[in-house]
Amino acid sequence: MRAEIIAVGSELLTPFRVDTNSLFLTGELNRLGIRVVHKAVVGDSNEEMISSFQHALSRAELVVSTGGLGPTDDDRTRETVAALLHRKLIQNDEVLRGIQERFRRFGRAMPEINARQALVPEGAALLPNPRGTAPGLWLESGEKIIVLLPGPPGELHALFEAEVRPRLQRIAGRERLYTRELRITGLPESEVEQRVRPLYAVYPDVETTILAASGGIELHPRIWSSDAAVAEKVLDEIAQRMSLALGENLYSMQGETLESVVGRILTENRATVAAAESCTGGLLAERITNVPGSSNYFLGGVVCYSNQLKTSLVDVPAEVIESKGAVSPEVALALADGIRRRTGATIGVGITGIAGPGGGTPEKPVGTVHIGIADAKGPRERAFRFPPGDRDRIRLFASQAALDMIRRHFLLPSLGRS
Repeated sequence: MRAEIIAVGSELLTPFRVDTNSLFLTGELNRLGIRVVHKAVVGDSNEEMISSFQHALSRAELVVSTGGLGPTDDDRTRETVAALLHRKLIQNDEVLRGIQERFRRFGRAMPEINARQALVPEGAALLPNPRGTAPGLWLESGEKIIVLLPGPPGELHALFEAEVRPRLQRIAGRERLYTRELRITGLPESEVEQRVRPLYAVYPDVETTILAASGGIELHPRIWSSDAAVAEKVLDEIAQRMSLALGENLYSMQGETLESVVGRILTENRATVAAAESCTGGLLAERITNVPGSSNYFLGGVVCYSNQLKTSLVDVPAEVIESKGAVSPEVALALADGIRRRTGATIGVGITGIAGPGGGTPEKPVGTVHIGIADAKGPRERAFRFPPGDRDRIRLFASQAALDMIRRHFLLPSLGRS
């Protein structure tokens, strides 16, 4: 079965609202073996909505829409679909009583405008919505199915789970989508593609999507199949061959974040870490502590933005800052070793750099970052030159690089000292 998703609402065509419902629905439909072949976002214009639904019905057997079921004049999904299917809108007294009762529970009288939400196209099956006033609607026209869902995600998710999923399970075919999620850091998208591209011809039934994600690259090999065992075997094979092609740059084959992987490695090695951050402003510590259980391996950190605090909190020699500059390999090394000694951590990490947009020089342009990592054997450092122009992105890349240095410290110790 093929499906199309239509997100209704003029607010979704502004920069102030993001359509997250279609992401949720795509995942749920795929798990049911239903292919999403098209998505659309349409405003509240009757003309545009009719055009979107007409095109959707010409391409797919299932159309799922979100939004436009509210009580106001710009909530027109019910009316549009009823007109498109040449069906009358009939007031459903049971729905109306439910809306009135909901308002009574909150000690309020139902505004007359909410009665619009009790209008139901002829032949539609009601999908009860205990979290809101607008019920979902299930309509069938020939071999086509149209499902109308409310826009608030809390209502939509619960309604889909309770009402839509069971109905679709009964009619979806045996085919299902099987997938893997590989995460890579330290390589540009083009090089990742170059390394794995020869495998596409070897596994023609596998569709592989490559995505530039926060701080790294994601590979999503996937296959549609009615045979789970065969699908899993094929995906295991291609994922393993991708792993060999990507080498140490691959940090997860299960879609884990880098901070989760680092946390697991630290736990396995009974190691602890502490951080001294300048340009990242605590972002590394935030990412590490976002992982449940991080108190077992993260001792703490300091944000030493000023030169004075670099010296007083982490023992960076003032003369080193004076002679080499705050953004330098020597200061990164001193930050890493200083925080390790101060906290007693197994690993110390120090980050200093120029996140911009100002502060750069020809010798040290915006995007210059030095990261130090220290253990009992001493500190070592790596210099990075990230693309300038986006302060938040430089800080994210720097935190990603620091996490990767911790990972590689345990994965390939000799690599870190080369």
